[in-house]
Amino acid sequence: MAGILFIISAPSGSGKSTLVSQLLTLVEGIDFSISYTTRAPRGSEQDGREYHFTTRDEFLRMVAEDEFLEWAEVFGNFYGTAASALAHAREQGRDLLLDIDVQGALQVMKKLPEAVSIFILPPSPEVLEMRLRNRSQAERMTIESIIERRLAEAREELKQLPDYRYALVNDVLDQAVTELRAIVITERAIAAEDRQRLSESDSVTAASCRTATPSSRLETALATFRQP
Repeated sequence: MAGILFIISAPSGSGKSTLVSQLLTLVEGIDFSISYTTRAPRGSEQDGREYHFTTRDEFLRMVAEDEFLEWAEVFGNFYGTAASALAHAREQGRDLLLDIDVQGALQVMKKLPEAVSIFILPPSPEVLEMRLRNRSQAERMTIESIIERRLAEAREELKQLPDYRYALVNDVLDQAVTELRAIVITERAIAAEDRQRLSESDSVTAASCRTATPSSRLETALATFRQP
Protein backbone atom coordinates (compact mmCIF):
# COMPACT_ATOMS: atom_id res chain seq x y z
CA MET A 1 0.00 0.00 0.00
CA ALA A 2 1.35 3.41 -0.97
CA GLY A 3 0.33 6.97 -0.29
CA ILE A 4 1.67 7.31 3.26
CA LEU A 5 2.81 10.80 4.18
CA PHE A 6 5.95 10.82 6.32
CA ILE A 7 6.88 14.06 8.08
CA ILE A 8 10.40 14.58 9.41
CA SER A 9 11.36 17.58 11.53
CA ALA A 10 14.50 18.46 13.44
CA PRO A 11 16.38 21.46 14.82
CA SER A 12 18.83 22.95 12.34
CA GLY A 13 22.11 21.05 12.68
CA SER A 14 20.61 17.74 13.84
CA GLY A 15 21.86 15.80 10.84
CA LYS A 16 18.39 15.36 9.37
CA SER A 17 19.48 15.70 5.74
CA THR A 18 22.06 12.93 6.12
CA LEU A 19 19.48 10.60 7.66
CA VAL A 20 16.94 11.30 4.95
CA SER A 21 19.54 10.69 2.23
CA GLN A 22 20.48 7.35 3.81
CA LEU A 23 16.82 6.34 4.14
CA LEU A 24 16.09 6.99 0.48
CA THR A 25 18.93 4.66 -0.53
CA LEU A 26 17.63 1.87 1.71
CA VAL A 27 13.87 2.00 1.14
CA GLU A 28 12.19 2.06 -2.26
CA GLY A 29 8.92 3.73 -3.17
CA ILE A 30 9.40 7.05 -1.36
CA ASP A 31 9.36 10.41 -3.09
CA PHE A 32 11.15 13.28 -1.42
CA SER A 33 9.17 16.50 -1.51
CA ILE A 34 11.30 19.48 -2.51
CA SER A 35 10.09 22.55 -0.62
CA TYR A 36 9.78 26.07 -1.94
CA THR A 37 11.72 28.83 -0.21
CA THR A 38 12.43 32.52 -0.55
CA ARG A 39 15.89 32.31 1.03
CA ALA A 40 19.01 32.49 -1.10
CA PRO A 41 20.86 29.27 -2.01
CA ARG A 42 23.74 28.27 0.31
CA GLY A 43 27.05 26.90 -0.84
CA SER A 44 26.53 24.35 -3.61
CA GLU A 45 22.72 24.23 -3.35
CA GLN A 46 20.91 24.13 -6.69
CA ASP A 47 17.41 25.15 -7.63
CA GLY A 48 15.19 22.09 -7.90
CA ARG A 49 17.57 19.87 -5.95
CA GLU A 50 17.66 21.08 -2.32
CA TYR A 51 14.81 23.59 -2.76
CA HIS A 52 12.74 25.37 -5.33
CA PHE A 53 14.13 28.87 -4.84
CA THR A 54 11.58 31.56 -5.57
CA THR A 55 10.77 35.22 -4.89
CA ARG A 56 8.62 36.50 -2.05
CA ASP A 57 6.06 37.82 -4.55
CA GLU A 58 5.75 34.45 -6.27
CA PHE A 59 5.57 32.62 -2.93
CA LEU A 60 2.80 34.90 -1.68
CA ARG A 61 0.91 34.37 -4.94
CA MET A 62 1.02 30.62 -4.31
CA VAL A 63 -0.22 31.17 -0.76
CA ALA A 64 -3.12 33.30 -2.03
CA GLU A 65 -4.09 30.59 -4.52
CA ASP A 66 -3.94 27.87 -1.82
CA GLU A 67 -1.19 25.92 -3.59
CA PHE A 68 0.63 24.88 -0.40
CA LEU A 69 -0.04 21.90 1.82
CA GLU A 70 1.80 23.91 4.49
CA TRP A 71 3.92 27.01 4.68
CA ALA A 72 5.70 29.01 7.34
CA GLU A 73 8.04 31.93 7.87
CA VAL A 74 11.31 30.90 9.53
CA PHE A 75 14.08 33.36 10.36
CA GLY A 76 12.62 35.90 7.93
CA ASN A 77 12.26 33.51 4.98
CA PHE A 78 9.24 31.61 3.69
CA TYR A 79 9.19 27.83 3.26
CA GLY A 80 6.34 25.76 1.85
CA THR A 81 5.31 22.36 0.50
CA ALA A 82 3.23 22.27 -2.67
CA ALA A 83 0.01 20.29 -2.24
CA SER A 84 0.55 18.84 -5.72
CA ALA A 85 3.53 16.82 -4.41
CA LEU A 86 1.33 14.53 -2.31
CA ALA A 87 -1.26 14.12 -5.05
CA HIS A 88 1.44 13.23 -7.56
CA ALA A 89 3.06 10.65 -5.24
CA ARG A 90 -0.27 8.93 -4.62
CA GLU A 91 -1.05 8.86 -8.33
CA GLN A 92 2.26 7.05 -8.84
CA GLY A 93 1.58 4.61 -6.00
CA ARG A 94 4.39 5.96 -3.87
CA ASP A 95 4.82 7.39 -0.37
CA LEU A 96 5.90 10.98 0.20
CA LEU A 97 8.46 12.26 2.68
CA LEU A 98 8.36 15.86 3.88
CA ASP A 99 11.43 17.45 5.46
CA ILE A 100 9.79 20.43 7.17
CA ASP A 101 10.10 22.57 10.28
CA VAL A 102 7.85 22.28 13.32
CA GLN A 103 5.52 25.10 12.26
CA GLY A 104 4.82 23.43 8.94
CA ALA A 105 4.59 19.97 10.45
CA LEU A 106 1.89 21.03 12.88
CA GLN A 107 -0.11 22.48 9.99
CA VAL A 108 0.09 19.20 8.08
CA MET A 109 -0.76 17.10 11.16
CA LYS A 110 -3.87 19.18 11.66
CA LYS A 111 -4.97 18.75 8.04
CA LEU A 112 -3.85 15.12 7.74
CA PRO A 113 -3.83 13.45 11.18
CA GLU A 114 -2.99 10.10 9.59
CA ALA A 115 0.43 11.41 8.55
CA VAL A 116 3.40 9.67 10.20
CA SER A 117 5.37 12.33 12.07
CA ILE A 118 8.99 11.82 13.13
CA PHE A 119 11.16 14.19 15.18
CA ILE A 120 14.95 13.93 15.08
CA LEU A 121 17.04 15.48 17.82
CA PRO A 122 20.74 15.67 18.67
CA PRO A 123 21.95 14.03 21.90
CA SER A 124 22.64 17.35 23.65
CA PRO A 125 22.84 21.13 23.16
CA GLU A 126 26.63 20.85 23.19
CA VAL A 127 26.63 18.43 20.26
CA LEU A 128 24.13 20.61 18.42
CA GLU A 129 26.30 23.68 18.92
CA MET A 130 29.35 21.82 17.64
CA ARG A 131 27.48 20.71 14.51
CA LEU A 132 26.20 24.24 13.89
CA ARG A 133 29.70 25.66 14.22
CA ASN A 134 31.17 23.03 11.91
CA ARG A 135 28.54 23.74 9.28
CA SER A 136 28.99 27.50 9.62
CA GLN A 137 32.76 27.16 9.23
CA ALA A 138 32.28 24.98 6.15
CA GLU A 139 30.06 27.69 4.68
CA ARG A 140 32.54 30.37 5.83
CA MET A 141 29.85 32.37 7.59
CA THR A 142 30.18 31.81 11.33
CA ILE A 143 27.97 34.38 13.06
CA GLU A 144 27.57 33.97 16.82
CA SER A 145 24.12 35.55 16.93
CA ILE A 146 22.79 33.05 14.38
CA ILE A 147 24.22 30.09 16.27
CA GLU A 148 22.72 31.32 19.55
CA ARG A 149 19.37 31.91 17.86
CA ARG A 150 19.31 28.41 16.41
CA LEU A 151 20.14 26.87 19.80
CA ALA A 152 17.29 28.82 21.39
CA GLU A 153 14.97 27.80 18.57
CA ALA A 154 15.89 24.14 19.11
CA ARG A 155 14.77 24.31 22.73
CA GLU A 156 11.43 25.77 21.63
CA GLU A 157 10.94 23.18 18.90
CA LEU A 158 11.56 20.35 21.35
CA LYS A 159 8.50 21.47 23.31
CA GLN A 160 6.40 20.21 20.39
CA LEU A 161 7.96 16.74 20.43
CA PRO A 162 4.91 15.12 22.14
CA ASP A 163 2.84 16.09 19.07
CA TYR A 164 4.96 13.73 16.96
CA ARG A 165 4.29 10.01 16.70
CA TYR A 166 7.97 9.07 16.74
CA ALA A 167 11.26 10.60 17.89
CA LEU A 168 14.82 9.40 17.55
CA VAL A 169 18.18 10.63 18.79
CA ASN A 170 20.83 11.13 16.13
CA ASP A 171 23.93 10.35 18.13
CA VAL A 172 25.18 7.25 16.31
CA LEU A 173 24.40 7.58 12.60
CA ASP A 174 24.01 3.86 11.83
CA GLN A 175 21.61 3.38 14.72
CA ALA A 176 19.55 6.43 13.78
CA VAL A 177 19.30 5.21 10.18
CA THR A 178 18.22 1.76 11.38
CA GLU A 179 15.52 3.34 13.55
CA LEU A 180 14.25 5.59 10.77
CA ARG A 181 14.06 2.68 8.33
CA ALA A 182 12.23 0.52 10.90
CA ILE A 183 9.62 3.25 11.40
CA VAL A 184 8.90 3.42 7.68
CA ILE A 185 8.74 -0.37 7.28
CA THR A 186 6.49 -0.73 10.33
CA GLU A 187 4.08 2.00 9.27
CA ARG A 188 3.81 0.47 5.82
CA ALA A 189 2.92 -2.90 7.36
CA ILE A 190 0.30 -1.27 9.59
CA ALA A 191 -1.24 0.62 6.67
CA ALA A 192 -1.35 -2.54 4.56
CA GLU A 193 -2.75 -4.54 7.49
CA ASP A 194 0.03 -7.03 6.87
CA ARG A 195 1.94 -7.27 10.14
CA GLN A 196 2.87 -10.90 9.43
CA ARG A 197 5.52 -9.71 6.95
CA LEU A 198 6.98 -7.35 9.54
CA SER A 199 10.11 -8.63 11.27
CA GLU A 200 10.23 -8.61 15.04
CA SER A 201 13.41 -6.55 14.89
CA ASP A 202 11.78 -3.75 12.87
CA SER A 203 8.67 -3.82 15.05
CA VAL A 204 10.63 -3.58 18.30
CA THR A 205 12.94 -0.89 16.94
CA ALA A 206 10.05 1.26 15.75
CA ALA A 207 8.21 0.80 19.05
CA SER A 208 11.28 2.06 20.94
CA CYS A 209 10.94 5.38 19.08
CA ARG A 210 7.30 6.04 19.98
CA THR A 211 6.90 9.34 21.81
CA ALA A 212 4.03 7.88 23.82
CA THR A 213 6.53 5.55 25.52
CA PRO A 214 9.89 7.39 25.32
CA SER A 215 13.06 5.33 25.56
CA SER A 216 15.79 6.06 28.08
CA ARG A 217 17.97 7.44 25.26
CA LEU A 218 15.28 9.91 24.29
CA GLU A 219 14.61 10.92 27.90
CA THR A 220 18.33 11.47 28.50
CA ALA A 221 18.67 13.69 25.42
CA LEU A 222 15.58 15.71 26.30
CA ALA A 223 16.86 16.24 29.85
CA THR A 224 20.02 17.90 28.54
CA PHE A 225 17.94 20.52 26.71
CA ARG A 226 15.86 21.25 29.83
CA GLN A 227 18.93 22.20 31.83
CA PRO A 228 19.44 25.97 32.28
